[in-house]
Amino acid sequence: MNPYNNGEHVCSPLRFLLKGISAGDFSSQEVIDHYKSRIEKFNQKLGAFLFLNPSDSFEDGSLKGIPIGLKDNLVTKDMPTTCASKILKGYIPPYDAHVVSRLRSSGAWFPGKLNMDEFAMGSSNEYSAFSPVRNPWNLDCVPGGSSGGSAASVAAGLVPAALGSDTGGSIRQPASFCGVTGLKPTYGRVSRYGLIAFASSLDQIGTFTRTAEDAALLLSIISGHDQKDSTSANVDLPDFSAQLTGNIKGLKIGLPKEYFSTGLSDEVESAVKKAVTDLEKEGAVVEEVSLPHSKYAVAVYYLVATAEASSNLARFDGMRYGLRVEDGALIPTYEKTRGTGFGAEVKRRIMLGTYALSAGYYDAFYKKALQVRTLIQRDFISAFEKFDIIAAPTTPTTAFKLGENLSDPLTMYLQDIYTISANLAGLPAISIPCGFSKENLPIGLQMIGKPFAESEILKAADAYQRITDWHLRRPREFDE
Repeated sequence: MNPYNNGEHVCSPLRFLLKGISAGDFSSQEVIDHYKSRIEKFNQKLGAFLFLNPSDSFEDGSLKGIPIGLKDNLVTKDMPTTCASKILKGYIPPYDAHVVSRLRSSGAWFPGKLNMDEFAMGSSNEYSAFSPVRNPWNLDCVPGGSSGGSAASVAAGLVPAALGSDTGGSIRQPASFCGVTGLKPTYGRVSRYGLIAFASSLDQIGTFTRTAEDAALLLSIISGHDQKDSTSANVDLPDFSAQLTGNIKGLKIGLPKEYFSTGLSDEVESAVKKAVTDLEKEGAVVEEVSLPHSKYAVAVYYLVATAEASSNLARFDGMRYGLRVEDGALIPTYEKTRGTGFGAEVKRRIMLGTYALSAGYYDAFYKKALQVRTLIQRDFISAFEKFDIIAAPTTPTTAFKLGENLSDPLTMYLQDIYTISANLAGLPAISIPCGFSKENLPIGLQMIGKPFAESEILKAADAYQRITDWHLRRPREFDE
């Protein structure tokens, strides 16, 4: 059994495994054993998993015991959920996140919890309180963040698929760095119930897979209205897989001129433009488009996101759950607990957010950021009057070296320059492999769609993957 080099679904491990189990070619237990052996062999080298599930049990369902990795900010009633932070070390929640319940009832087996930047704050997965994650294509490089463990585990074949969260690009950026398919659905398409919040108006749960075909399958399982989440959208749920016809004739693709400017590496620009040309040959219509307020996206994001983080993380005070460092009185206990439990990047963002919300600065910073956020949303509304999809680079460069940007937070923040706008506007977006650099590091193509038009970006991604083989390539060190 090899889900990467066998059968008609050679590039779609989920499809291949489901077909093989149904046909009796191998059993669910054999699938579980296969991935457990890979995790045992490679995880120490990669650092992708923070906790491994000792149980092989799973419920009857359509996924038939297939392993699905879970980012460690999705609460699980039978495994620790720490957000890769000392302040929640060893914490086991009393309930499952909505997406975890959906997968569990569908028969998924969870091999464990995946490493991440602490509280999803980071672009490199170096801000985990426990250990960094390494990029399977080059172990000296970062996998991207904050969902680096999810991306690296799929790229290295430790799991066929995984879930992550995307607040400003934390699914698409690591997907680009690791050469896998990363999908961020429309805000509200997937319930956030049980996702430990970083920035509530931006956070969205999404998928890591090898292909758009597998992403469509997994999205169908985790999507749907949830009464426990007030931001969950009560909209029709299409059959995402049925839309993957390979036919994109007449699809109108806009190339935002602001995304192809200073800061974009020549290799990334060349690969992305070649990918768009390939789509054009398949019948898509490509024209330039302007998103004039996108240049403000990073500034807006780091005001809105940090402000919401300062509010959301106030609950971690040592009084109800997680770490408590006693120091006699209440206030000193708060200070010692949070000072010990939170890492440097989390503290930085809490302080930035608290400052932006403070008296005398709220109108000048936070309120202004919300107004510009509306302008960014309007840019997309205007663009989608003419175009079906916006295509762009996922990241300005390929994966950088571990430690390279740790002392320069502004450079680190700019890694999300092309992904942030989709979160601010609440739009669906996907990153798929579209090439490699001279150093053999993956390059990602990003496609952004209209609200709740995941079917369109999945169709375009699938069409591209039918005519290219970038998504079939695997890091040599893990290709066994």
